[in-house]
Amino acid sequence: MGRPLLWYGFFFALGFFLAYRIFQLLLVERGHDKKEAKQVAEKASLFIGIAMIAGARLFEMLFYQRPSVYLEDPLELLRFWEGGLSSHGAVIGILVGLWLLQRKWKERFSWRNLLDLLVIPGLVAGSCIRIGNFFNQEIFGTVSTLPWAVLFGTPADGSAPLPRHPVQLYEALFYLFLAALLWKKRLFLETAGKLSGLFFICCFSFRFCIEFLKTNQSALIPFGFPLDMGQLLSLPLILLGLLLIKKSKGTVSVERN
Repeated sequence: MGRPLLWYGFFFALGFFLAYRIFQLLLVERGHDKKEAKQVAEKASLFIGIAMIAGARLFEMLFYQRPSVYLEDPLELLRFWEGGLSSHGAVIGILVGLWLLQRKWKERFSWRNLLDLLVIPGLVAGSCIRIGNFFNQEIFGTVSTLPWAVLFGTPADGSAPLPRHPVQLYEALFYLFLAALLWKKRLFLETAGKLSGLFFICCFSFRFCIEFLKTNQSALIPFGFPLDMGQLLSLPLILLGLLLIKKSKGTVSVERN
């Protein structure tokens, strides 16, 4: 049986659609009329979606694959549909995309305003994508004897079918929990950047910890090294969260015309 790519694509699309709808809802909540919110959400989704996939693919190639993979065939950098997307790279792509987008909308939003609006939709999308990874039988946990360990019949990496931690589901559940928590707190976090600061600190601290239950996915990490690539890439994003919290003091919440 081949890899169930159809399910991964379904959950990826579902996550993107839900993120779009939640983003639109948050815009209306912050005072934009429904027509304006729809236009903003559509433009932002297209722009950010392209930046996200570009960043995810670039980081996958640079931090998880040996340089020979893309030096021998540079077009490999563009073949994102063949699998291989880095979630950390997706976040960096989104940050760059938001910065470019905000330059067009600087009279309506600040960069931190846009980022605050995006973190809850992003968590919901991330949860759906991790469920897609589970069905796609990729991003494996370490071998486990716990009663909820999952036996993957056709692992994407061709490894032996052994009972493993379902780390994909651990992440999916945590992202939904964090999304619900930030949704509840969103109206009380009045300063721009505080919501996204909490997101980066909580999300990537969890990512750092959950990586201990994952098998090594990067060809660049030497055997025996205490940290894996996911942990190394999480550290600067945790620092970004701390910086956003610090910078949020005394700033105003979402701006608009």
